[in-house]
Amino acid sequence: MKKEVEILVEVFDKKKEAIKKLSDFKFLGNKKTLDIYLFNPKRDELKPDKNGQLKNCLRIRSKDKKASLAYKVDHFDIKGIWLYSDEYEIDVSDFKKTLAIFKKLGYQELVKIENIKSTFVTGKYEIVLEDVKNLGIFMEVERHNVGPKEDIIKVKMEIWNWIQKLGINVGLELTMGKPELMLKKLY
Repeated sequence: MKKEVEILVEVFDKKKEAIKKLSDFKFLGNKKTLDIYLFNPKRDELKPDKNGQLKNCLRIRSKDKKASLAYKVDHFDIKGIWLYSDEYEIDVSDFKKTLAIFKKLGYQELVKIENIKSTFVTGKYEIVLEDVKNLGIFMEVERHNVGPKEDIIKVKMEIWNWIQKLGINVGLELTMGKPELMLKKLY
C-alpha cells in the first residue's frame, strides 16, 4: 500500500505556458491514459455518496501500453475534505481482459477518464499536468515518501506553498478527484 498525499488543482494557463514553467524539472514524458472506474450495483462502497464523493474507487488503467488495477480508499477530515488515499495498485497483463472479467462479475462502468499526462519530477515531488478530455487542464502534485507518522495537513501545506512558487495560474485545491468532477459534469 502507498500513502498518496497530493494536491489537485485546475490550471487556468494554456497547456504550453504551464509546461514552459515546469521545464526546469526533469521531464519523464507524455503518456496517453485511459482510466475506467467501476462499481457493483449490488454494493454501495464504490458508488458516489449523496454529496457526489467517492470514498473508495476501483480503477482499471491503460497507460502507455501498460495496464494496472487499483483500489483506493480515501481519508477525509472532520469537515469531509479529502486528505489522502491509501492506494493498492498492481500491474495487469491485459487491460481488455481485466475489464471483461470485472464486467462478467457484475461490475459496471461508473465513469471513464481519458487524458494526456505530462509528468515531471523533482527530488521531492511528482508533478503531473493533465489534459483531461471534456474536463480541462489539471495539475496534480504528489510528495514522494510521506512517512507513516507525518502530519498530513503540514505535508499538504508544504505542497500548496510549493505550487504557489511555480508561477502557474491555478485554482484552489479541488476537494474531489477527476472521477467526481466528470460525474458532476455528466449528470
